[in-house]
Amino acid sequence: MKEDYKSKWSKCIGIITDNIGEQKAKTWFGVARPIRFVDKKLTLQIPSRFFYEKYEDEFYGILSSSLRKVFGEDVLLEYEIEIVGRDKDSKVRIAGTKQSPAIKNKYLRSMQSVSPVPDESDTKSPDFDPQLNESLTFENYCVGASNKLPYTIAEYIANNPWKNNFNPFFLYGDVGVGKTHLIQAIGIRVKEGHPRAKVSFVTLRQFQQLYQHATIKKEVPHFINWFQQMDVLLIDDLQELSHKEGTTDAMFAIFNHLHQNGKALIFTCDRPPVELDGLADRLIDRFKWGITEQLQTPDYELRKKILEFKASKNGLELTQPVIELIAEQSTGSIRELEGIVMGILTRSITLNCPITLELAQAVMKHTVRPKAKKQINFEMIVEATAEFYKINPDSIFSKSRQREIADARQVIMYLSNKLTNLSSPVIGQKLNRAHTTVLHGISAVEDRLTYAKDLREALSAIENDLKS
Repeated sequence: MKEDYKSKWSKCIGIITDNIGEQKAKTWFGVARPIRFVDKKLTLQIPSRFFYEKYEDEFYGILSSSLRKVFGEDVLLEYEIEIVGRDKDSKVRIAGTKQSPAIKNKYLRSMQSVSPVPDESDTKSPDFDPQLNESLTFENYCVGASNKLPYTIAEYIANNPWKNNFNPFFLYGDVGVGKTHLIQAIGIRVKEGHPRAKVSFVTLRQFQQLYQHATIKKEVPHFINWFQQMDVLLIDDLQELSHKEGTTDAMFAIFNHLHQNGKALIFTCDRPPVELDGLADRLIDRFKWGITEQLQTPDYELRKKILEFKASKNGLELTQPVIELIAEQSTGSIRELEGIVMGILTRSITLNCPITLELAQAVMKHTVRPKAKKQINFEMIVEATAEFYKINPDSIFSKSRQREIADARQVIMYLSNKLTNLSSPVIGQKLNRAHTTVLHGISAVEDRLTYAKDLREALSAIENDLKS
């Protein structure tokens, strides 16, 4: 009996699950339903356009390879989306691309085929594919107090790509704060204003793979020459260049040529140039020629703004209490916020239930990593207590019985017992006191807490300082 397309899709899900993990596969592919297979074209029904973008970007590699393996090399993919739930007339169809934005670059395809050297017999401008994701525009980027400066610089560069005020532009920050989006927006804006400009976005990992391929083929000069033809070069995740001597030499040659000719160079990294290790000083110095700017983790207000934007984009209505809950408890990563929104969307569709605070909380249990508690030690307690009482920390370890110093000493005993794993003998040893004195001090504070408001306020202030 001939295997039907639904069974084949189940095999594809098995392959995908083996590669990305059960939880991730369930979250992103559990809502995709195969509804027809006609003329070698598989149609998947998905809840929103965001799933289409996710499949075609992040999951393109494993999705396309599993489809070709199960359905055959000539399989085509189509998506069907209901704009209005349960309304058949609102369905729209979107064709899946034959190449993902992540691998469709003409030069990258040459890794498995021919040399990337442009055909000099072609009188037209070489057909450079910028490798840009069309959705990562300035218009789709949320701006707040925490990212306004780097956004403003990026937009200036995009509108004035060949002015050297900010060349190179070195953007650094933690994972998931929007660095890639911002530099891709530069590339998209440049192409909008200058369609024939040669703009290329490449991750450092791709750059390294291409360099290795060129080395094997003995085509390193061609590799360098190809990148030296760019008008705007955008390189992502520069920290991966560390300890790659050959690739660094190629980068140095490309950087010098482009900079000397007034071409725009934009880099992202997880740290500033001065903290990069395993790189030649001459290259690090060049990164400092332009402007270095940190892209900070979105603050509370910006997190709310991002949530509202992502929800609206996916046709999801989030109440203000739900938005505030997510913004308060999330770590601030934009990727994390996107994951929460999609988790809420998926769960509400799957369970056919309204979006409540409880639903949002349930999703975040699987999405948000609990914030690590600050480790408090004895030295921190001494410093914070001395600062609160405005006394010299050294006086706490002296034999002084002055009231204010004695009170501070007992507070330290109490807080050390409460906030650390130190035993009373160890606390006593650190304070140059017997452990019985420490026990008496802890007991004295506990007794006074029942009636001494000033002591309660002092302890509260010191604890808040320690935990902030």
